[in-house]
Amino acid sequence: MSTSHQESAWADGISIFAGAVLLTAGLFQFLEGIAAVAKDDVFVRTTNYVFEFDLTTWGWLHLVLGLVIVGIGAAILAGQRWALVAGVVIAIVSALMNFVWLPYYPVWAVVLIALDIAVVWALSTVLGNSRR
Repeated sequence: MSTSHQESAWADGISIFAGAVLLTAGLFQFLEGIAAVAKDDVFVRTTNYVFEFDLTTWGWLHLVLGLVIVGIGAAILAGQRWALVAGVVIAIVSALMNFVWLPYYPVWAVVLIALDIAVVWALSTVLGNSRR
């Protein structure tokens, strides 16, 4: 097996990983949004947090972001090159949004931030290999 063929196989595997993680994280964001819109009293609010927002607004933001993430994840799995860059951008946006979401659902926000970081790493690796 040639080196370029091995690199291509790694890049394909990593992009499949990133697409699958984006699909999963997007579905979780969507469900998180539904929970916040439908019944926002399930979330515990931390007092005196710098970023305080209405939970219904947060719910709608998570719903929309979740759908966008799912769409980009599906595009990555379909092999769309534009989705690699879009995936990096949307994973960064998602990580920032979940950082601000920390006081409402801290453990879950940290899990989603970790998934977003994994996606940024994976897609950056694929993009870096494609430039060689």
